Amino acid sequence: MESFHVIKKPMLTEKATFESNEHNRYGFIVDRTATKTDIKRAIEELYSVRVMGVSTHNRRSRNRRMRYGMVPGKTTKRALVRIHPDDTIDLF
Repeated sequence: MESFHVIKKPMLTEKATFESNEHNRYGFIVDRTATKTDIKRAIEELYSVRVMGVSTHNRRSRNRRMRYGMVPGKTTKRALVRIHPDDTIDLF
């Protein structure tokens, strides 16, 4: 899987920004079929940093009520990437 297909977009929430500043962890929304090794390889290739660890979790959105009934929410996969203390990622 290509690196630009694995990483969809960075998470720019308040909590993710705090984690990036204080603990050198960055959050990304990734492809649902990507493994931890795929995510590690993609981050190292795209941002030229050393990845120390990757933790992932699947996030299921709530069901929504539409005119024609209940519609299931989309499932997304989030990845928290811990990088080497000497490296940084400039997201802005």
